[in-house]
This record gives sequence, structure tokens and C-alpha cells, in this order.
Amino acid sequence: MQNNYYFLRQLTRQIETKISGLKLMECFSQEKDELVLGFAAARGKKKNYKEFYIKAVVFPDFSCLYFTDQFERARKNSIDLFSQLLDLEVRGVRQFLNERCLAIDFDQGFSLVFKMYGNRSNIILCSNGEVIDLFHSRIVADKNLDIHSLDRPIDQSYEAFIANNQDHRKLFPTFGKLVNAYLEQEPLTWESIQKMVHQLEYPSFYLIRWQHEIHLSLLPMGEVLQEFQEPMEAINAFYVQYNKVSTLDKEKTDILRKLNKEKKQTELYLKDAYQRLEAIDSEIKNEEIGHILMANLHQIPERAEKVELFDFYRNQDIAIKLRADLTPQKNAENFYRKAKNEKIEIEKIMENIENREELLKSINLHIEKIEEAEHLKVLRNYLKTHKLSRNTTKAISYKDLFKRFEVEGFEILVGRNAKNNDVLTQQYAYKEDLWLHARDAQGSHVLVKYKAGKKIPNSVKEAAASLAAYFSKRRNETLAPVILTQKKFVRKTKDLAEGQVIVEKEEVVMVEPKLPDNS
Repeated sequence: MQNNYYFLRQLTRQIETKISGLKLMECFSQEKDELVLGFAAARGKKKNYKEFYIKAVVFPDFSCLYFTDQFERARKNSIDLFSQLLDLEVRGVRQFLNERCLAIDFDQGFSLVFKMYGNRSNIILCSNGEVIDLFHSRIVADKNLDIHSLDRPIDQSYEAFIANNQDHRKLFPTFGKLVNAYLEQEPLTWESIQKMVHQLEYPSFYLIRWQHEIHLSLLPMGEVLQEFQEPMEAINAFYVQYNKVSTLDKEKTDILRKLNKEKKQTELYLKDAYQRLEAIDSEIKNEEIGHILMANLHQIPERAEKVELFDFYRNQDIAIKLRADLTPQKNAENFYRKAKNEKIEIEKIMENIENREELLKSINLHIEKIEEAEHLKVLRNYLKTHKLSRNTTKAISYKDLFKRFEVEGFEILVGRNAKNNDVLTQQYAYKEDLWLHARDAQGSHVLVKYKAGKKIPNSVKEAAASLAAYFSKRRNETLAPVILTQKKFVRKTKDLAEGQVIVEKEEVVMVEPKLPDNS
């Protein structure tokens, strides 16, 4: 939270009281990803008058500011930077609206912008609003930064809160991870959000340990280690403490963060799986409908689209939708086929639940053992024995990322959710692959992988289309429209939400939503 918008607001005000009216006497880097700025009221023969230093650390995985009245520059391995600013007076320090970004304004129209954006943090020199130099030249996009457009006005009214379905994150993207976690402890209301904003605007400052990590916070959460009244004092203490954390603690933090993320994902999967089972259990079974139809074949008119029959399972009448192009007996067979697919789905869900529950037990055990480890050697031996990596993510096969089916030797991949759909279509699809999606309905992206020199048979296309319909909001329809096209006619622009694409050329087929017979 050292780069949280609300904290930077407090910090910017204090920085201005420290350096406004001073001149920049030196600006240099003696460590990779660190920039030191030395300010003073005037130059002296041996020592500058009223010195004040800002050290900016902008590593790819950590960015922070540090402040001191004294700083000894190394005699070797240091390089002067941003020489245009030397001996210029500071006119003011400002923060940009709703952005983790502040600027020191100098004479002659120069500004030094501190963009504290996580792994995209950078320090940018501007002249009259135009970028003229970057501390990190590798962040090429910053060359086109428009300092005049950094302010980000957001309608944060009650009306906007209601219009955005009471999603506070859209109105207050500046809250950040800690604040959102704090808010989630109690039921969220407009009053609690306003109370939180007031608390962030008039805060105390805390050094805390939360989820195994040291944080600078405006809220007393987790284990409070220290409390401060000044933002500069707080960020200095945080910087020192962050750098003092032992190797054991850092390695624990890395692996525990990874395991807790995997635990959360597993728990969410189990919650969704149990909800799906509950939904299936609460619905009238397709097999029962088939039995009802077979028991009343003589009462069903030919080409009927709907029929009302006595449900002897529940002792009441039931309305059943039928396919007019099928005989009553064929309609019953259709429901029996759906029942078979339903049983297959239940079996797969139960199998997956069993596997994920075992995985959850294993994750919880790992977390317990890692938290108990008091020596680095013990921790590393445990990680090695159980093949746990704290820095690298295990390579995941595409077979684990998506639902996978095989029909007549052709591989069919199905996305699991909106984000996963994007991964499937944008990263794992080739231009010759066949792409399918239920028409005008939310659902999975489906791919039939192209095989060189082989035309995809119509039977495979139909099976894939049935899958696209089955894994969509059209699952319960008798016949559902599905669009299909080659992947080269599917594109995504930056303004589209997760899972949304533009299809430029398509054909539509009508299919029965179902799983392949051999699945």
C-alpha cells in the first residue's frame, strides 16, 4: 500500500513542505533501478545548505520512495541523470487525480513524474508536458505519456454506485487490495464505503503483517507492528523493514502466496461444482420425463410442440416441450439420451470434486508444514521433497486448461469461463481451426483443431456445435443455433470485455445441445 492512491495523497503534501523552494543539487543512480535526488536551499563549498534526499526504488517487483536528510554518494559506480534539472528550483509537488502518480514541478516548465504502477513503475522527465527522458527506457509506452491526461475524473456519486450495480470497485479503483479486503469483512453498503473514504482521507499509518507479508497500510488490519502519524515516517519504516525481512520469511511468503492462491481457486471450483450438482438435483429429471412420455404415448398428438401430462412422480400435471418433427416415442428417446448425458456429467463432476477435495487437503497440509518451518534448510528440504517451487509456476498442459473431447480423431477444446475463453481463442487457436459459439447467448468458445490435409467432417462439426450449445445458456433448448467459422475470421479489440469477440464471417447451424456419445 506504499503506492496506494490515498497514501500518496498524504505523502505528496508532506514532500511539498520539505522541498518546495529548494533546488535540485544532484540526481544520480548508483544501484540498478534506484534513483537518488538531492535537494538543498543553496550550494556550499563543502556542504550544501539544508539538504534533503529522495531515493526512488523502481524494481520490476517492488517500487517505493525513501526520504532522508543525509546520503553518502558512492565514489564509484554512480552515474548522473536528468542533468537538465540541476540547480532548478522546485515550484511544487502534485499528485494526479485517481492515479498512483505524482510529479515534482521545477522552474522552466520541467516536471519529474513518478509513476508508481507496480511492475510498470518508472520516473519520467517532461518539459512543458512533453516526455524528453525515461529512467527505465525499456518501458517504451512511457515515451508517449501525456502528462496533461493523467488526471482521471471518476463519478463517485451514489447514483453512479447504483448505475454500476453497486460495484464499488468501478467507482473506487484506487482502493486497492488491502482496502477491498478490509471492506469484505462486513456487508457492503454505500454508508460503509463513504466511511471508508473518510478514513482514507484522514488516516493513521500502520506497518502490518497481512497474509504473511509486510505492508504499509492506512487501516489497522492483520498483525499491526507499528503505528505512525506522518506518512514519510511510515514509508521509511516500511522500506527498512521490507529490506530486513529474512531469507526464510521471503521464501515462505513466496510459496505461501502461491499455495493460498491455488487453495482459493480450488475452493471456488468446489463451490461451483456443488452448486451445479444441486441445480441438477432440483430439476425434473430427463429420465423421468421420458418415462412420463412413454406411459402416455396414446395421449400425445402428432407434431405437438407442447403437451400437458400427469406427472406420477409428483402427483400433478406437467407441461413438456416437444420437437414437432419427432414422433412421441422419438421425443421420449430424446429425453433418455439427455438423461444419459446428464448422468455422464454428474459422474464427471463427482470425480472432479473427489480429486479437488484431495488436492485441497494436500494444499492445507503444505501450508501448515511451511508455516511451522523455523529453519531455511528445513523449508527447502520440504519444498524439494514435495516438488513445490516458490518462484516458478508448473508448466500447465493445454489439456488441463480446457475441457477436451475427441470425435473421430479430431480434438475439440471447450473454454471454461470468459477469461479462459480468451486464452483459448487468443493463445491456443490457429487460423485454420474451426471456431464455434452458441448464437446470441453466453457460453463457451469451442475449437475443433485443424489437422493438416484433412477436412473436418460434418459429423465432427455437428458434435462440436452440440458442445457449444451444451456449454451455453441454450443448454436446455431442444434445438439451439450455433455459429461456426474459421479462427482467422474471429478477432478481439481492446475495448471488448473478457470472452467477447468480433466474428466477421460465419454460418449458423441448428443442433441439439448435448455431449458426444463417446464422452
